[in-house]
Amino acid sequence: AVVSTQSTGGTSTHAVNVEPSTTVSEIRKRICTIEQVSEDDLYLHYGGLPLDDDMSFEALPDLATIVASGKLLGGKVHGSLARAGKVKGQTPKVAKEEDKK
Repeated sequence: AVVSTQSTGGTSTHAVNVEPSTTVSEIRKRICTIEQVSEDDLYLHYGGLPLDDDMSFEALPDLATIVASGKLLGGKVHGSLARAGKVKGQTPKVAKEEDKK
């Protein structure tokens, strides 16, 4: 079987021959060697879902395209999420005035 791997930036595509018993971990090692990146920084996806390292390629169709993406670093959240949606107690209540007739 042949699996095509593509980086998320679209900068390179590699055709890799695999056996049905080949694992995702083995392909990750090959791609990391070719692209000269750390194995910890590379994730493989198929159909929008991440692939587990111990999964074999017998579950994927021939000529499947695997997308390789790098690790994304999360940003900092501003403000406390513990108080999200709790506006009720923050505004002071004002006593109703009687209508003047």
